[in-house]
Amino acid sequence: MAATDIARQVGEGCRTVPLAGHVGFDSLPDQLVNKSVSQGFCFNILCVGETGLGKSTLMDTLFNTKFEGEPATHTQPGVQLRSNTYDLQESNVGLKLTIVSTVGFGDQINKEDSYKPIVEFIDAQFEAYLQEELKIRRVLHSYHDSRIHACLYFIAPTGHSLKSLDLVTMKKLDSKVNIIPIIAKSDAISKSELTKFKIKITSELVSNGVQIYQFPTDDESVAEINGTMNAHLPFAVIGSTEELKIGNKMMKARQYPWGTVQVENEAHCDFVKLREMLIRVNMEDLREQTHSRHYELYRRCKLEEMGFKDTDPDSKPFSLQETYEAKRNEFLGELQKKEEEMRQMFVQRVKEKEAELKEAEKELHEKFDRLKKLHQDEKKKLEDKKKCLDDEVNAFKQRKTAAELLQSQGSQAGGSQTLKRDKEKKNNPWLCTE
Repeated sequence: MAATDIARQVGEGCRTVPLAGHVGFDSLPDQLVNKSVSQGFCFNILCVGETGLGKSTLMDTLFNTKFEGEPATHTQPGVQLRSNTYDLQESNVGLKLTIVSTVGFGDQINKEDSYKPIVEFIDAQFEAYLQEELKIRRVLHSYHDSRIHACLYFIAPTGHSLKSLDLVTMKKLDSKVNIIPIIAKSDAISKSELTKFKIKITSELVSNGVQIYQFPTDDESVAEINGTMNAHLPFAVIGSTEELKIGNKMMKARQYPWGTVQVENEAHCDFVKLREMLIRVNMEDLREQTHSRHYELYRRCKLEEMGFKDTDPDSKPFSLQETYEAKRNEFLGELQKKEEEMRQMFVQRVKEKEAELKEAEKELHEKFDRLKKLHQDEKKKLEDKKKCLDDEVNAFKQRKTAAELLQSQGSQAGGSQTLKRDKEKKNNPWLCTE
């Protein structure tokens, strides 16, 4: 085998060293492929769109299977995210696919906060991965990565322009997820209307500063096809799990009274383009963009909120240990400051409470003195009344005694006169005949 040149890092420079023969590290790509195949892959898709735009049907069509799921209604009080994970196998490659649907999106009268549950869900997946990264004992090799790799944003085929809800939601999501806009049920409008609608959507996205996912063109092997497909965004798609016999082949299609729409016919819709770009060509780039761009942005903002930084105020490198020590000292300083504030506040409240208690005690003493004086006055009045009553009772007794004495004297006088008359009658009988 011909000698291979390698670049070896030596200090700040590198020099090319020829090999005298075959070493074997050219098998590294094969080793990486074998390891990746044995571990399997994961891919997470977020489907955002109003109820009834065919999100579930398109997922079934994309992966050529029938995913279990309950149909959503238009009566949801708010937006809910429903996540389902499936294990798929194609040849010897395993894929753990997670499909997240927005149930009730766009069904409310007030749609102002419809995007918030979606943003909170995406941030929650980033936060879960960050917490796993920050653990002392990490198990990232077996950790189920639930971060959203692609967001298929379903646009209603109105043929006019994007709704305000669509613009606001995509603007809130473009820094957190790879957005691929698609026109759902594109067979509802004519070809000419569809072309104008695509131009209108692209113009509105650009004018409102919405950054959608662009298929990478830095890799020469896919630069041409990706560059061509970027010009076809947003994709106009049709989904169907029904197979109809067209010619001598069974094909996925939708039957209408006026004709048949073939899902995999590029003259009818962009379903094949979407499948090629999403699954067969750029799936790994979507995963990489999620990790290196969107997750890194979330991680950086989160760590900066926690006080971690790469450089000091003088723009000099700042190690993690120094950051930790500085944050620890800052925390201890704030803790001591809060402790001192709480102590002073406690002392102040104690003083205020003591003053309140003294004031209450003073008021109680004054009230007691008033009540005591009132009691003494009442007691004196009662004593005076009692004395008066006693005097009246004594006077009454004296009058009663005098009256009884007079009555007894009168009775004695009357009795003596009767005896005198009886004696006189006895001595002089003539007094009786008269």
